Order: sequence, then structure tokens, then C-alpha cells
Amino acid sequence: MSPRETPPLSAAIDRATGGTRLRRLRQSDWIRRLVRETDVTTNDLIWPIFVRDGDGEPEPVASMPGVFRRSVNGCAEAAREAYDLGIPVVALFPFTQTAQRDETGSQALDPSNLVCRAVRAIKAAVPEIGVLCDVALDPYTSHGHDGLVKDGRILNDETVELLCRQALVQAEAGCDILGPSDMMDGRVACIRSALDGAGFRDTMIMSYAAKYASAYYGPFRDAVGSSGALKGDKRTYQMDMGNTDEALREARQDIAEGADMIMVKPGMPYLDILTRLVDEFAMPTFAYQTSGEYSVIMAAAQNGWIDGDRAMMESLRAFKRAGAAGILSYFSPRVATLLR
Repeated sequence: MSPRETPPLSAAIDRATGGTRLRRLRQSDWIRRLVRETDVTTNDLIWPIFVRDGDGEPEPVASMPGVFRRSVNGCAEAAREAYDLGIPVVALFPFTQTAQRDETGSQALDPSNLVCRAVRAIKAAVPEIGVLCDVALDPYTSHGHDGLVKDGRILNDETVELLCRQALVQAEAGCDILGPSDMMDGRVACIRSALDGAGFRDTMIMSYAAKYASAYYGPFRDAVGSSGALKGDKRTYQMDMGNTDEALREARQDIAEGADMIMVKPGMPYLDILTRLVDEFAMPTFAYQTSGEYSVIMAAAQNGWIDGDRAMMESLRAFKRAGAAGILSYFSPRVATLLR
């Protein structure tokens, strides 16, 4: 066979593929980057931050390696770090001491509570960054549920009334985006009406439209101090993991009620839900990479079972590939640093 002749196997492959060799576009880093269909940038990131009372150094969350509870001033410093890294939004979640919790979650309505103080501190330090606040009672209730409880039943309408008041105190503190995560029916419409009536027409709502009753929330509950408080489970108001069409109904209702953005939580186990919502509504749709998802990757990386940075980036690209407009992730500052 002369040097210019095609080997028989290569000729057979060319006939089978029509001469198209897909590996040509994978042979070097530069060509892989050039033809990449989806990617993650710092603009896609929302950094969830836990705020605690008191001063001093950040307190590590044992079940979330690399994640800390921060003082109010520490949250402002973290927001500055986020802004410098190009992260557009931080999300705040409070660690509430047991002594401050009660049956009705009254701390949620206090304009001087941890979240409101942290919002004001962040806006004073870094006015250019966006702040997302959680609208739900579970960080403040002694029973650990997202709503009021009577005779073992979660009360929907009575809870929504309190959520509207919680939303207003957060908006008054300077919050840019409210994230109702409680999964009570009708809460988006009522919050939107309350905001508009109080003059907060520009305050946005990112509804947790499809929030599933999941095993992946455990470390988060440790971080906010509600894991030991929770009595029973949340399956009467969070979604059943076997349902997909129900997610469409939830999202459709929240959009009709005035949500500006919607969210799927957890993220990775529900990529199919994320894609269905994006395809159905063409609405800015976000994924929450939950505490459990984060801790699974971190634990495996710390044991040397996987490459942590590669697994981290692969997980975030999966959200983008599925259609996410952005991702709430505890990896956000680490990702932003790598991207730089």
C-alpha cells in the first residue's frame, strides 16, 4: 500500500460516517472552547450566604465543608468579595438561635432581624450587588416548618398573610429579589399585591415554583439551625418527587400570579423538570444546587474519590445545558475564582 492510499479500515469508517469525523472538533483545548455550546460564567452565579448573630470569625458548617455562618459585617465583606469576583447576586439565609424561635416565626416579621440587618449592611457596603431574600418561616419557627401549624396541619392562607408581612420588611430593608420558598398556594399573587401596594413595584419575585420534598436539604437545615427543630416532614406542601406535570402547573400558576423568575429545587436530580419548564414557559428559570448536592461533591473530593474542581464545573455546566438562566450554588466564589 502506498503512503497516499487510505487503509481499508479508515475507508470503511469514512463510508460509514460520510467522511465526517466528529473528533476533529475535540482534538485541542482551543477548538473545544471555540465550538462549546454552553458554558458557565460568573454572570450565572448566585451565592447563598448564611448570616448569624454576633461578631467574630465565620463559623464553619460541619456538614458543608468550606461553608460558613457569617456575622452581619461578615456578610457585607462576603458581598464585596462576590462583587469583586463578578458574582451579580448574593442570597441570605439566617441561622436563628433556638431561644429566638417560636410557633409563629415572629422573628421573620421583625425589621431588625438578622436578614434585614444583613441586607442593609450589604447595600451600604456594596450598593451595586443584588440581594435575594428567602420568604418562608422555617428558619424562625420552633417546629421547623415553612408555615403555621394547627393540630399537625400546615395552614395555607394564614401562613400567606405572614409571608406578605415578611416580604415587606425585607423589601423595606433594601432586598432586590424575594424568593418565596414556602410552597403555599397563592403566595406569589399576595406578595406581589402587597409589594405593589406599598410602593415596591420594582422588587422582583423569584418563586420556588418546583420545590420538591427532598433528602438533599439536610445540610442546609444544619446551617440554619432547623434540622433538630423539624417535627414530621414537609410532604404536604413540597412536591412529590415522582411528579413532573405538577411542576408545570405550579410554574404556570406562579407566573400568572406575577413571578418575574422561577426556580427548580433541588437541581441535579431534577434536570428534566428544569428543561420542561424552560421549554414550556421561556421564562428566566434558575436551579438551586442544594446543600446536599454540594456536600456530596465535597465529601467525595475530600476522600480523593473524584476531582472536586472538575466535578464542580461539570455539575454547573449540566444546569446550563438543561437551560438554567443561573444557578444558586455554594460553589459560587470558588467557581468565580477558577473562571478568573
